[in-house]
Amino acid sequence: MQNDLNAKTQMSLQLMKRWVVNYFNPHSDAAAREFIAPDYKLEIGDVVFAGRDDQWLPAVQQQFKLFPSLGMTVHQAIAGDGWAAAWFSEHGASEGKAACWSGVAIYINDGTQLTRCVAQEDYFTRHRQMKSGICDALEAPAVAPWDMPQAAPDAGAMAVVKDWLNGSWPPKEEGVRCDDEHITGVPLQFQVHRTVIDELHASGSDVVFHARQVGTYVNGLAGMVPHQADAVLHCNGIVKVLNGQVVHGRVIRDRVGLKASLKKATVNP
Repeated sequence: MQNDLNAKTQMSLQLMKRWVVNYFNPHSDAAAREFIAPDYKLEIGDVVFAGRDDQWLPAVQQQFKLFPSLGMTVHQAIAGDGWAAAWFSEHGASEGKAACWSGVAIYINDGTQLTRCVAQEDYFTRHRQMKSGICDALEAPAVAPWDMPQAAPDAGAMAVVKDWLNGSWPPKEEGVRCDDEHITGVPLQFQVHRTVIDELHASGSDVVFHARQVGTYVNGLAGMVPHQADAVLHCNGIVKVLNGQVVHGRVIRDRVGLKASLKKATVNP
């Protein structure tokens, strides 16, 4: 049974490796069609690209055209039966300006092909760098992201993260890095009233999640009216749990989507 679990976990990890190494970094649509299902679906915030050839591949091609040298560096990879997840950075140059931005993605598979991805990328950070012309430093890559041992999910760690996601932002844990707050020094302040967890997986005590948090936007986005209620914030993250507490990790939140919804609410109260 354990060998079967290990085989399924390794398959999940290898499919994600192929996504990065064979498809994304070489910009190869042909490679993508070899291991990504025709009905593949990408969910990123409230945006859904359904269909590998009709919607998803054309959307990524637009990114490749905007950033011809676009590449991906993986900082952490975890996996289990039917899923794999990565904290990564994308980086490239467009019209003479370079940028790098982080993301957290969860890839779902059917045992042979990738069928779905739920991701968040920090496009807010990318916009800041393109506007200023100053590129952030790229965070250190994982030395061997595809070769690190994986573990059976720790149910206790997953329960801790479920509870932790009901807390408000910014988090009290100094080891949890959110978006680009460590660079700008301007935290997103968001009071969480309730949380819907759409994806929650673990490799040992490393837990990955996608959640939709409903609450009150307090402050942190330039030009936005503070203290707006009934706001929705999508967030993905990979965090480490030790001794019943979240101790560190990487979280990416959909600040672009949040800002757009806040603007719309202000115009149409």
